[in-house]
Amino acid sequence: NVGPNHPDVAASLNILALLYDNQGQYAKAEPLYKRALTIREGALGPNHPDVAASLNNLAELFRVQGQYARAEPLYKRALAIQEKALGPNHPDVAANLNNLALLHYTQGQYAQAEPLYKRALAILEKALGPDHPDVAVSLNNLAELYRVQGQYARAEPLYKRALAIQEKALGPNHPDVATSLNNLAELYRSQSQYTQAEPLCK
Repeated sequence: NVGPNHPDVAASLNILALLYDNQGQYAKAEPLYKRALTIREGALGPNHPDVAASLNNLAELFRVQGQYARAEPLYKRALAIQEKALGPNHPDVAANLNNLALLHYTQGQYAQAEPLYKRALAILEKALGPDHPDVAVSLNNLAELYRVQGQYARAEPLYKRALAIQEKALGPNHPDVATSLNNLAELYRSQSQYTQAEPLCK
């Protein structure tokens, strides 16, 4: 018999919250995420990976609404839990580092975002191998960070490596490949290198 404070209830609350979240109904999603977090903390203890997952859900909800000051401490607490429970080189740690980096990136805090993106990339390369599609996502994140700062020479090889990984792992017609081609084209356009950009925009 599942009582109101059982972890299965938290999982159900999260599913419902995610539905509202995806529809942009953040005011309905927030109390459900918070209730799920409270249940998990009580049933599993404050340092369980599922608690970190709940903290991330709530942090993401705040981030997409531009409530960065509310999101950041939740990401950081989730990261600390994951590092302790899963180890510092777990892919879930990398995902959280990318989330925290994106939070800084969105606010133009590039110096804070860069080491987080770099650490996430290193973790994923080690955990998943250098040719995994998740590594390509991390490479694109870091490349974007350099591109918006006008550091084109640092961005270009990262974009190209991401593109090569995606074409090999996902096939040339995958949407992620198209996104990477657009990123690379945008890099060339930023430098007025239109002859290099044009073939990428097929």
